Amino acid sequence: MKEDQMFAVMKTGGKQYKVQAGDVLRVEKLAADAGETVQFNEILMVGATVGTPTVAGAGVQAEIIDQIKGEKVIHFVKRRRKHSSKRTKGHRQQLTLLRVTDILEKGADKSGVKAAIGAGSVSGGAVHAAAPAKKAAPKKAAKAEAPAAAAADDLTAITGVGPAAAKKLAEAGITTFAQLAAVDVDSFEAVKVKPEWVEQAKTLA
Repeated sequence: MKEDQMFAVMKTGGKQYKVQAGDVLRVEKLAADAGETVQFNEILMVGATVGTPTVAGAGVQAEIIDQIKGEKVIHFVKRRRKHSSKRTKGHRQQLTLLRVTDILEKGADKSGVKAAIGAGSVSGGAVHAAAPAKKAAPKKAAKAEAPAAAAADDLTAITGVGPAAAKKLAEAGITTFAQLAAVDVDSFEAVKVKPEWVEQAKTLA
C-alpha cells in the first residue's frame, strides 16, 4: 500500500512538499532537461526523522518529465488620483514537472546524482561571481589616498582650530599649513577661515 511507503518533506523554490516514490509534482522551474535525474538535498523530514532544520545525508531523487508553464494569472491594476488608468497583465509561472523515483534516508551526499537547482539560482550565480571584481576599486583608491594622508599636517596645532574645524578644512581640500597659509580669507567661501589661522599657518609652514 502507498500509505506504508517511506515519505519525506522536502523544500524547493521556497515551498515544502510531502512526497512518496511515484508522486508526480509541479515545482518551481529547475535547471535540468527532460529525462534527467536530479536530487533534492534540502529534506526537512524523512520517515520519523525530523531535521534540525534538515536531515543530514537524506535526499529525494526525481526524474524530470518536462518543463511546463502554469495556468495564466491575470493581474488587474487600476490607478486613481492624477493619472486614472487601468491595465490588465497576464503571467504564467515557469514550472518543472517531475516524478519522485526514490527517497534516501542516508547516503544522499554520496549518491553522485545531480543536485536540483532552481533556474533562477543559476542565472543569479553569474551576478554574484562578478561582484568581487567591482569591490577591488575602492581598495586601490584607498592606497592612492594613503600618501596624501601621510603628508597632511595637524591643523589642530593652530590656536582656535579644533577637530571639527580641522575636519571642515580637510573637506574643503586644506590639509597642510602651507595650503592654509595661502588662503585668501575674503574670497575663500568653502569654509570659514579666520585671519589669525592664516597667520599662524604661515609661521608653522
